[in-house]
Amino acid sequence: MYLLIPAAGSGQRMGSAWQRQNKAPRNKLLLDLLGRPILAWTLLAAEASQTIEWIGIIGQPFDWDDFKEIVQSLKLTKPVHFIQGGTTRQESVYNGLQALPPEAEQVLIHDGARCLATPELFDRCTEALQTCDGLVAAIPVKDTIKVVSEGLVASTPERSQLWAAQTPQGFSVPLLKKCHLEGRTQGWEVTDDAALFEQCQLPVQILPGEETNLKVTTPMDLAIAEFILRQRD
Repeated sequence: MYLLIPAAGSGQRMGSAWQRQNKAPRNKLLLDLLGRPILAWTLLAAEASQTIEWIGIIGQPFDWDDFKEIVQSLKLTKPVHFIQGGTTRQESVYNGLQALPPEAEQVLIHDGARCLATPELFDRCTEALQTCDGLVAAIPVKDTIKVVSEGLVASTPERSQLWAAQTPQGFSVPLLKKCHLEGRTQGWEVTDDAALFEQCQLPVQILPGEETNLKVTTPMDLAIAEFILRQRD
């Protein structure tokens, strides 16, 4: 299985964490998490996966030296390629798709900031993708969700129908390329690739994700991630 990792997070909401680590506020995936950069934990999970065979890290060239240092330090056995990202996540994934080898028929896309995903989750996504063209790891929403308009509650969706999307997300490469091209033509702006599939009226299957598969976005997320990793040890 081919894996693309969007890894261009700017870390705008990581201000206090950057100050504690005395680093310039650049890519949040370079922040330390239990002695390793955040990105390293994502790569270790991909390395331990039984089905991932090819890894593409999508980011900006000014981060590549740091990324290459991380890859070298981990002594990964799987090939890792560095792909230049765009100005948005959507553009970055588009670039990643163009960089896949011609023989790639399926791809998993996993945000680098979701550094707690397990190898088993990658493998379950790979297995499920053999029987569908699009899938997204997700977990049922526990909270009651309110739709708000101008500060007032407009409606309360039925909670049993709500799922919180995660990554990995997996797709047929030819279909996802077509969806990205359509998105560029129509000017669609989406926050994940499943939304492009949906816009093109293609089915997206839900695959149960992991409660601990959080996205590290804030200093609080970083603290929670550290706690989870310590519990695993």
